Amino acid sequence: MLTASGLSKSYGGRSLFEDACLQINRGDRVGLIGANGAGKSTLFSLILKEASPDSGTVALERNITIGFLPQESAPSGDETVLELATNISSEMEEVRRLAREHTDEDPIHHEAMARFAELDGHSLEVKAKRILAGLAFRENDVGKPARTLSGGWIMRAHLARLLVMDPDILMLDEPTNHLDLESLGWFQNYLSKYQGAILAISHDREFLNAICVGILEIRNRKLNRYRGNYDDYLTLKAAREEQQLAAYKNQQREIAELQRFIDRFRAKASKASQAQDRIKQLARMERIEAPERDEATVSFSFPQPKRSGQRVITLEGVKQAYGSHVVYANLDQEVERGQRTVLVGPNGAGKSTLLKVLAGMLPLDAGTVTPGHNLSIGYFAQHRTEMLDVKRTVLAEAMETHTPVPEQTVRTILGSFLFRGDDVFKPVGVLSGGEKSRLALVKLLLNPPNLLLLDEPTTHLDMPSIDALIGALRQYEGTLLFVSHDVHFIRALASSVLHISAGKLTPYSGDYQYYLEKSGSQSERAALIAPGNYRPEAEAPAEESPRVKMGMREIKEQRRAEAELRKAANKLARESQARLRSAEEEIAQLESRQRELVAELETPGNLNGGRAFGLNRELAIVQERLSSVLEEWEKLSASLPAVEEEKMA
Repeated sequence: MLTASGLSKSYGGRSLFEDACLQINRGDRVGLIGANGAGKSTLFSLILKEASPDSGTVALERNITIGFLPQESAPSGDETVLELATNISSEMEEVRRLAREHTDEDPIHHEAMARFAELDGHSLEVKAKRILAGLAFRENDVGKPARTLSGGWIMRAHLARLLVMDPDILMLDEPTNHLDLESLGWFQNYLSKYQGAILAISHDREFLNAICVGILEIRNRKLNRYRGNYDDYLTLKAAREEQQLAAYKNQQREIAELQRFIDRFRAKASKASQAQDRIKQLARMERIEAPERDEATVSFSFPQPKRSGQRVITLEGVKQAYGSHVVYANLDQEVERGQRTVLVGPNGAGKSTLLKVLAGMLPLDAGTVTPGHNLSIGYFAQHRTEMLDVKRTVLAEAMETHTPVPEQTVRTILGSFLFRGDDVFKPVGVLSGGEKSRLALVKLLLNPPNLLLLDEPTTHLDMPSIDALIGALRQYEGTLLFVSHDVHFIRALASSVLHISAGKLTPYSGDYQYYLEKSGSQSERAALIAPGNYRPEAEAPAEESPRVKMGMREIKEQRRAEAELRKAANKLARESQARLRSAEEEIAQLESRQRELVAELETPGNLNGGRAFGLNRELAIVQERLSSVLEEWEKLSASLPAVEEEKMA
C-alpha cells in the first residue's frame, strides 16, 4: 500500500535519512521508534506529503486513504463531539455545517439533511457512539460542543473520528498519552482486530508489545525493520549488532592484511602486479560500518532531601467526597520512611485523590492528616507545568531552586532529560507539552522533598527520558508514592503495591511481580485497574503486650510455634542459598559460552553459509537466558539478608 525508496532528507545541514526504504502492506501493525530528533515526525510528514524529500519517492496505491492523529493540538470548533467523530470527509463536514447554520424551515437545511442520509450519516452516528463509549465518553457528553472539552478529550474525539473513518493506513503519534487504562485496554483490543495497516509512534513499551507485528527503527539515517513486537526487537537487535560487529572486525582484519601486502610489495617489480590487484580489491570492497552503539546513559547525582521521621505522614478518619460521590468514608493510613509504593485500582477508585489528600491539595470533609517530623512534600501532576515561568530560558528556569545547585550539575541533568546544546537557551514558552513535563521533573529532582508524590509522571516522556527518570528516582533517598500506567516504570521502581477499590486500601508488601502473582491477573496492565476481588496472604498481626499472664500450656504452645517458625526460616535460608549458588554456576557457564560464541563469530571463515546464522541464533538464546538468570540472581541477593535476619529472629 505504501512504498518509500531512496529517501534522503536534511534539515539545517543535519542529515536525517540517507537512501532509506520502507514498505507498509495491508494488515501491518508497525511501531516507529528512534532517538529524540532521529526523524520520526519528519517521516510522517513525508508520508503525508506535508514535506518533500531531498531525493527518493513516497508512493501510495491508488485510492488508499490515510488517517493521521497528531500528538497534540488537533482542531475543534462549534461541532458537537458526535459531529466531530462523524466528520470523516470534507463533504460530511460541510453538510453538517449547512444543517447547523440553517433552520428547519430553510430548504438548504433539508437539502443538507438529505445528503447526510445519502452519505449514510445515521449509521456512522451509531458506530461513532459505540467507539466514543469505548474511549470513555459518557452518553450525555456526545452532544456537548467539542471546544468546551479539555485538550485530552478533544484528542480522544479525533481518535474516535479516525476509527469511524476506518482508513487503509492509520498513522498515530503517541496515541496513548491521552487515554486512561480502561480506554487504553479497549483501544488495544480494537487495534488488534483492525483490518487496515497501522504505523504508530509510541514510547509505551506495553502498547508496542500488545499491537505490533513489526518495529521500524530510525537509526544511523536508515530505516531498520524488525519482525515481532518491542521485546522481540530488543532481542533481534542485539543479535544483529553482534553479527555486524563480528563482520566489521573480520573485514577490518582483511583490509589490514591487504594494506600490509600493498605497503610491502608495491615497490618490488616482481610483486607489483599482485600489489595492484590488491589495491583494486580494496577499492571494490563494500565497507561494513561499525554498529552504532546506543548512547550511554548519562551518570549524574543530585541533591538528596533531609531525612524525615520514620512515620512520614498519617491519615486518621479521613472522609473525602465530590458532591454526593464519597471516595473515602473513614480512611486510616500511615506512610513510613523509605516506601516506594505504586497505587493501583480501577479508574475513579481514588488513586489521584489519595495523592492530593497527602499533598494537602484538597480540603477534607472529615478526619486529619498529620505530617511527621521534618516532612517536606513534592507533588507532581500535569498542572505543575503551568507553574513554569515562560519568559525564562530552560537553563534559567532549572537554576531557580531554593537550594543553589552548580550550573554544571544542572546542565548535566538537563542533558539526561534531552535538553542538550543550545536547547538549554530556548524560552520555556516555546516548549512542547512533553518538554515542559521534562523540565518540571528536572526542577523537582534538583530540589527534591523527602516525600515525593507523582501522578502519571511518564506521560509525554519518550523512552530515553523515562529511563533517565528511573535512574534519578533509583538514587532518591526519600519516600515515593506514585500512580502510573507504565509497567516498565513500575517494575523498575515499586517495592510495594497499594490496591485501592471502593474506598478500601489493601497493601501488598512485595514488588509488582509479587502483586501479579497474588492477584492472579491475566495481564500486567489489566492488574493496574483490577477491581480487587482478591486478598493478599494473611500477615501475622503485630505482637501486642499480653494483658494477662500466660499459663504453662500457652507458653508451651508459643514455644512450639516459635520453633516451627525457626525451622521454616532455616529451611528457607538454605533453599535461598542453594538457589543463589545454582544461579552463580549457571551465570559462569553462560558467560563462558557467550565468550566462545563471540570468538567464533570473530574468526575469519565462520561467517560463510548458514554457520553465522546458527552462531548468532545460539548467541541470542544464551544472552536472553543470561539476562533472565542475572535478574533472578539480583532478586535472590537482595532478599537473602532479610531471609538470614528472619532465620536469626
